[in-house]
Amino acid sequence: NSPGYNCQIFSSFRFLHLGGLRTALYNYIFAKKYGGVFILRLEDTDQSRLVPGAAESIEDMLEWAGIPPDESPRRGGPTGPYLQSQRLDLYNQTARQLVASDHAYYCFCSSQRLELLKKEALRSGQTPRYDNRCRHLRADQVQEKLAQGASYVIRFRLEEGVEPFQDLIFGWNRHEVAQVEGDPVVIKADGFPTYHLANIVDDHYMKVSHVLRGSEWLISTSKHLLMYRALGWQPPTFGHLPLLMNKDGSKLSKRQGDIFIETFKRDGVLPEALLDTTTNCGSGFNTNRMGRRIDELISEFNPSKITTHSALLDLEKLPEFNRLHLQQRIEDEQQCDLLIQDLREEIYQAFAEQIQDKDVLREDYIRRVLRLRKGHISFLKELVSPTYSYLWVRPSFSSQEVASLTGEAQHIASLVLKLIEERSEELSVDRLGKDLKAVAKQAKATKYREVMKLLRLVLSGQQQGPSVAEMMVSLGSAEIIHRFQKLLLLSNETD
Repeated sequence: NSPGYNCQIFSSFRFLHLGGLRTALYNYIFAKKYGGVFILRLEDTDQSRLVPGAAESIEDMLEWAGIPPDESPRRGGPTGPYLQSQRLDLYNQTARQLVASDHAYYCFCSSQRLELLKKEALRSGQTPRYDNRCRHLRADQVQEKLAQGASYVIRFRLEEGVEPFQDLIFGWNRHEVAQVEGDPVVIKADGFPTYHLANIVDDHYMKVSHVLRGSEWLISTSKHLLMYRALGWQPPTFGHLPLLMNKDGSKLSKRQGDIFIETFKRDGVLPEALLDTTTNCGSGFNTNRMGRRIDELISEFNPSKITTHSALLDLEKLPEFNRLHLQQRIEDEQQCDLLIQDLREEIYQAFAEQIQDKDVLREDYIRRVLRLRKGHISFLKELVSPTYSYLWVRPSFSSQEVASLTGEAQHIASLVLKLIEERSEELSVDRLGKDLKAVAKQAKATKYREVMKLLRLVLSGQQQGPSVAEMMVSLGSAEIIHRFQKLLLLSNETD
């Protein structure tokens, strides 16, 4: 099959999680690499399991991640509708076609009978399966039950002699499903289809050429191919992606709330860092390196390199991926403008009442802070943590704190003010670093280490954070002068 339509099916029963994002990402990359169309359709046929808001959230998260579908419930397209509940006529028409050609049949078994079969099988240590009882009903018996208005499902007749198929990832495969399974339900009692029928009908009518899905569906593919054959349809090419697992090999649980994409977004993870992390631990690329963006993922994608073993995801490395991508965004002027807007909102939310000088909300000031801190921070929100509060709020310190460091605070403050006045041009971290060493030498009775502690206290009110020189460059000349004049006033008061 030459790539044409590439499909991804999501259920509306849950919000998008990491495994789903990764499957969508591989479908998106595949479609873009080979000039195809990425289709998103939503499975919402089990009405009892629908989660309000999940369908909208799935599209929101794919758009946030930068891998939007070309066709979807929201975007529409030529092969819609893209919600399975809006395609019921098509499924029922196909099911009737299968019944008419004797590839499917009406089943009238009650849920109580099916439950008994299941209990009996489990008691004798066997895998529960339907015993195909209604397969053998005569036509007149079926008509009589239908005339009485009996409740029924439609089951597909599994035949032996499954043809092998070539999976893009797992190679040649076949599962003799008729030997291990009972005939599967294709239309439920409520008239809605099961995944097995809906997915092949949609693939056919949407002209899907390639399906990339999780390897948990590999075992069902032979069953789907029997249905294609019964309908005389050409199946798409299948590729089953190995599972995404925790780094210890355990399953990513959807009950771990932290694997949902909305959680990562809320926590300040950049979408490109999330895509980079989930592809870095997997396979399917000509090289493997950190820091790739979507265009690089597309150009380096090579489906023949996807391996069959599980991808082990190490979420502890996510901050490192985020640090790299945050650095790339800061270096890109347009992206940096967006970061400035986001950070300005965070500063305002965190410090609104305490901000004495509105200049800290100015674009050029925030941009300077971002450029100086790039590579040192993993998340934008770190810049509104207490460590960095001095950037937005003037610190307070006491004369006792000053006295514990030096008795010549006034002299040191004057030296710093003189230095800043002399350096009227742009301040630079390297130059200031050298200048501060010279200032410390001019202190009579205070060691370099104590001088630096004093400067740090006056600039930030604390004893950790970036270098003193970087603090000064971030704050700028006017603010340095303001903070050291405050030290002079404090020293005068205590003298």
